[in-house]
Amino acid sequence: MEKIKDDFAVFILSHGRANNVKTIKTLNDSHYTGKTYIICDDEDDQIEDYKKIKCDGVIVFNKMEQIEITDTEDNFKDHRLVIYARNKCHDIAKELKLKYFLVLDDDYTEFCFRYKDNGHLRAKKMNNANKIFNSMCDFLETSNAITVAMSQAGDFIGGAENGNIDKEISRKAMNSFFCMTERPFKYYGSINEDVNSYIYNGMIGKLMFTIYKPSLIQTQTQSSKGGLTDIYLASGTYVKSFYSVIIEPSCARVAVMNTKNPRIHHKILWNNCCPKILNQKFKK
Repeated sequence: MEKIKDDFAVFILSHGRANNVKTIKTLNDSHYTGKTYIICDDEDDQIEDYKKIKCDGVIVFNKMEQIEITDTEDNFKDHRLVIYARNKCHDIAKELKLKYFLVLDDDYTEFCFRYKDNGHLRAKKMNNANKIFNSMCDFLETSNAITVAMSQAGDFIGGAENGNIDKEISRKAMNSFFCMTERPFKYYGSINEDVNSYIYNGMIGKLMFTIYKPSLIQTQTQSSKGGLTDIYLASGTYVKSFYSVIIEPSCARVAVMNTKNPRIHHKILWNNCCPKILNQKFKK
């Protein structure tokens, strides 16, 4: 088994789910052997329960300090948000003297590989997480990206026919974030903060990528207690998607996602989002 990088760690963001941090087991099942920390805010009343979980430590940050310096794109007073933890991670990584880190949510049930077989999309359980995580970090560094992500189930709606498995890579990053401590960036908006970040940073020429073959599966949104479930139930995906319109109205739209159960979702107009490199042949 390949050894994980010594200067790498996984951060699992969690709130109010000390009895249900599924990602810990999923990492173990994928044979990840590196350092793992659970990141909680100081308003979580389950801190002592989190400390009973087998990991390398529970790191508690001052939530009010993060509220004061975070752009949530609204004036709401409900601060049950993951953005504060996300924006704190680079500081935590610096304090731990890490070079690389991976930010995960707490509700992943499987890491897998996606591949095409005779025109059908297949998935195979990941059993060499150390090797994959090392490779993701190497790509992150050599590509000069600020973050790279694994794909998620929503990237493959429609199966192999939607074309993503053939693309292999895209200019977005959601849900999982491989980061370098020396390349900090911010998230914006109370919710949809990952989309808001990749379109904002994309507009100013920063690189953020999803690699499609390594993939994650997580608990269905709004089906698990704690975390952001209450926020989503209160406002729905309609309001969630509008945060992206606020931050980049030139490229973000609110549209209907055409799935078996259609729902409102964000739509990114990529021709309007990221700067493009013109072929040298167009030079006059």
